[in-house]
Amino acid sequence: MVYRSGVALLIALYPGSFDPITLGHLDIIERGCRLFELVIVVVLPNRSKSPLFSVEQRLGQIRPSISHLANAKVDSFEGLTVDYARQMKAGVVLRGLRVLSDFEKELQMAHVNATLAGELETVFLVTSTEYSFLSSSLVKEIASFGGPIHHLVPPHVALDIHKCYGKTFPPTKTESVQ
Repeated sequence: MVYRSGVALLIALYPGSFDPITLGHLDIIERGCRLFELVIVVVLPNRSKSPLFSVEQRLGQIRPSISHLANAKVDSFEGLTVDYARQMKAGVVLRGLRVLSDFEKELQMAHVNATLAGELETVFLVTSTEYSFLSSSLVKEIASFGGPIHHLVPPHVALDIHKCYGKTFPPTKTESVQ
C-alpha cells in the first residue's frame, strides 16, 4: 500500500447520495475497483434534496449491487467527506463526470476538500458513453410517470422505485413483444 502523510492512496471513497444507485454509479464503482485496492461507497445525506429512500434503504440497495466486487464496500456517514476520509485513512475521493456542468461543481468541491485536507486527492473518471445522460433524478422522474427504468438501475432497485410511486413494474422490452 502507498502512503502519504499517513493516508493510503489506494483506498478511495466514492461519496454520494445514491438516491437511487444507477448503472452509471455502478460503472464508476467497478472501474474504481480496478484502480484502487479498496473502494468505499459512502452514502451521505444531502440536505438540499428530498430523498426517495432512507439512508438505510440506500445501503440495502447498494450492498447486493456491489456484492460481486471483492474490493468494494458500502457505508454511510453524516458530516464532511474529508472527516470520513481521515477516519478510514483513505487518500482518494473518486468522482464521476458526465457533462461540463459536473466538472465545474466537482472541481470546486475538489478545491474545497484540498483546503480542508491537503493529503486527500480527487480522481475524476469520465462516465462511460452509455451512461453520460443518466442521473438519479432522471430515473425518479421516469418512474414517477410509470416509465421503464430497468435499463437504468439494478433490477431490485427498479422494483423498489416503482413501489414508491405506486406504479406497477413496466414490462421489459422482451416481455412487451410477446
